[in-house]
Amino acid sequence: MTEYDLIIIGGGPAGLAAAVSAFDHGITEILILERDGELGGILNQCIHNGFGLHTFKEELTGPEYADRFIRQVKERNIPYKLNTMVLDISVEEPDLSAGGKVPVKTVTVMNRTDGLAVFRTKTVILAMGCRERPRGALNIPGYRPAGIYSAGTAQRLVNMEGFMPGKEIVILGSGDIGLIMARRMTLEGAKVKVVAELMPYSGGLQRNIVQCLDDFGIPLKLSHTVIDIDGKERLKGVTLAQVDENRKPIPGTEEYIPCDTLLLSVGLIPENELSGKLGVQMAPVTNGPYVNESLETSVSGVFACGNVLHVHDLVDYVSQEATNAGRYAAEYIIQTSTLSESAVPILAKGGVRYTVPQAIRVSHMEDSLTVRFRVGAVYRNCRIGIYLNGRPLRSIRRPKLAPGEMEQVVLKREELLLAEQKTGTPLSSITIQVEPEEG
Repeated sequence: MTEYDLIIIGGGPAGLAAAVSAFDHGITEILILERDGELGGILNQCIHNGFGLHTFKEELTGPEYADRFIRQVKERNIPYKLNTMVLDISVEEPDLSAGGKVPVKTVTVMNRTDGLAVFRTKTVILAMGCRERPRGALNIPGYRPAGIYSAGTAQRLVNMEGFMPGKEIVILGSGDIGLIMARRMTLEGAKVKVVAELMPYSGGLQRNIVQCLDDFGIPLKLSHTVIDIDGKERLKGVTLAQVDENRKPIPGTEEYIPCDTLLLSVGLIPENELSGKLGVQMAPVTNGPYVNESLETSVSGVFACGNVLHVHDLVDYVSQEATNAGRYAAEYIIQTSTLSESAVPILAKGGVRYTVPQAIRVSHMEDSLTVRFRVGAVYRNCRIGIYLNGRPLRSIRRPKLAPGEMEQVVLKREELLLAEQKTGTPLSSITIQVEPEEG
């Protein structure tokens, strides 16, 4: 049975950055497992530009961005296995009599070359990414005709396979993939008739709304959804209706739109089936693992980063997070740190839906820690309040907060320790919430 120090599950942008970081911090026995036939993950089909501004200080396409990290992996001779499906991860308690210090993980995989293979490793980084929410989750009445695709599937067909899904397009959902595909289909000669969004706000970045819809004259209808699908063999059209504050269709607002293609951009789901089987504690809002400041899950020596942890806006943020995860995994291997210290929970309140990380061990913190979060509605002229044990630490003004834009605050280790000294009580909670602008 082959043994490694670190196995990374997923060869997309998160897995690649984590591998490079772990190697650069002294870990050489690394293996990347990727179920697709090539490294790079979703970036291979994202041929539009806009990647790399934070990481490389230049604008790249998705394949170019992925290639930068693939080259770094190959330069370091980090081994990887393609077309390899991970079937199971299990944890064995350390054999203390034999000098074992950390739980050993057993990873079971399958591919055409090795058949069924089992590897042992000290640490695992979960970097499986996410998948699109399918039509079945929407409960839209109607038959199942040809012409209904998830936006990501259509993106792959157009950008990689060279197929055009249709000529008259309706897009349901205003996530970033849907917005980008509205532009892409227009550039390929299709007519995008409308982008409909169930919520009263867009789920994508403001820059994508401007560049992909406004610049091409594509209408965005908020508080609208598809209530019927027309067509048996091939899609003929869809019926849109406006929805009320409870997201229920309003009678009398129905509008029939002829089309031959419906693209669905209705949310992303982190791929955490393996995480659940492993016994990792999951965060209900993100559908990703519950992690501490080191991106370590509730299972000692198992780390998570990228879209498997929570859905990101920018791949640059994925790479930053994965770089940290690789470094923390290397420190775990070298120092055999554990979760023995109780972590201080970060509470999301007052309009904040979730935070990542969800807990902090102050003694394990670096000088500063970036906490990322999303809000649940659109807020204007507001403040982000940070509280330690219910006492205000600081307040940050924001002209606008929106669910489609990830926000972040920076916590400094020094200020957390100083707060404990001033009050004479141990830190028991950190709260992040949205507050109205005073005055």
